[in-house]
Amino acid sequence: MSNPKLALIPSGYKSEKVYSILPNDGSGDFTFDRDTVATRVRKDGLIEEVAADIPRLDWFNSNCPNLLLEPSSANLVPYSEDFSQWTVSSTTVSASTIPAPTGKPTAYKLLATNSDANHQLNSDTFSIVSGAITGSLFVKKGDSRYATLSLQGDYPDRAYLQYDFEQGTINASIDFVDFTILSTKAENYNNGWVRLSFAVSTDAHSSITVLISPKNDVVTTALTDSSDSCFMYVWGIQLEKDTYSTSYIKTEGGSATRNADVCTDAGDADLFDITEGSFYIDITPFINDASSRYISLSDSSSDNRIEYQLRSSANAIDVLCEGQNGGLEVQRTITISFNTRNKLLATFDDSSFKIYVNGSLDFTDTSFTKPTSLNRLSFANNSNNFAYQGKAHDVRVYDRVLTEAEAIKLTT
Repeated sequence: MSNPKLALIPSGYKSEKVYSILPNDGSGDFTFDRDTVATRVRKDGLIEEVAADIPRLDWFNSNCPNLLLEPSSANLVPYSEDFSQWTVSSTTVSASTIPAPTGKPTAYKLLATNSDANHQLNSDTFSIVSGAITGSLFVKKGDSRYATLSLQGDYPDRAYLQYDFEQGTINASIDFVDFTILSTKAENYNNGWVRLSFAVSTDAHSSITVLISPKNDVVTTALTDSSDSCFMYVWGIQLEKDTYSTSYIKTEGGSATRNADVCTDAGDADLFDITEGSFYIDITPFINDASSRYISLSDSSSDNRIEYQLRSSANAIDVLCEGQNGGLEVQRTITISFNTRNKLLATFDDSSFKIYVNGSLDFTDTSFTKPTSLNRLSFANNSNNFAYQGKAHDVRVYDRVLTEAEAIKLTT
């Protein structure tokens, strides 16, 4: 298979730039923007903070890095690592010397001091507009069997997640009916740490309190069991107004916001000026807001473009092709699962437009007007709006139509 004209397999970067593998002279590099610090997972599995405008090559649960492109989000909890600032109930909280997920000794030990049903760590109360919220917490086993993370609205309404350290399983439930649990997750990090997260929705509460508790008994009604003395380690609490947890955002006495990652404008007419070719993406798209999100190959105008439009509301990718006449020539809707890796390839020439999805030919159109002068690749639409949100593993542009065998091999 011949080399692509432009290929991004994440490996190199500097401030405000993501380097392409091909070409390697800088003409295929992407412009990058994020005006705040952010965190990533290094190759050794530890979390580290990177400066503003530094792209994030993230190694979480992977042998190869991906380019991490996230939406803007805020952690509402003012002390995300300093649990000595929290309110305790029949519990002691103390600084620990064990390494946190960053590798630094900043974790805390949370010890239930008696069998009081309400032994727990309580946050401040946060004003929350109705809708989706997601709580997340890093936990590590001490001698407790379970870790419980709860979100409490107007008492006694509460949603809770309980994690079984021994089985690696989650039990989630609600007290009363004013919460709906949208999703739960337990993700393994370095040094035995697990990040618990769960998303809920509510239309009945104007404020939320976060509660954390070690347990030795299964919770059947939120935090009403009576556990013996037990402890676990905690670090990195986060509360976000979203339907899923994003990368960790550190706070030190107030809420903190991480701005969105935006990666655009690779290539120009001197690098490629394509009138037939192949456009390949290997991505893991995140669940995003109600907006569509794009990855595009265009001439920067409203005409002449091939776009992958991700629509989380429909669990689908629309493959769009607009020719030089300015009309929408192709719109193919492909059902996908978000937070899952997907490989797609569009090929086009004078005779046909074809779409390959995860190793199979999905669609062929022989009655379309092809685009011309495609010379810019962007993780956004043709006007650099509605930036893509997710992981990018491999993106390529060829100035020729790949054969069916090549296309199937590449997308498998």
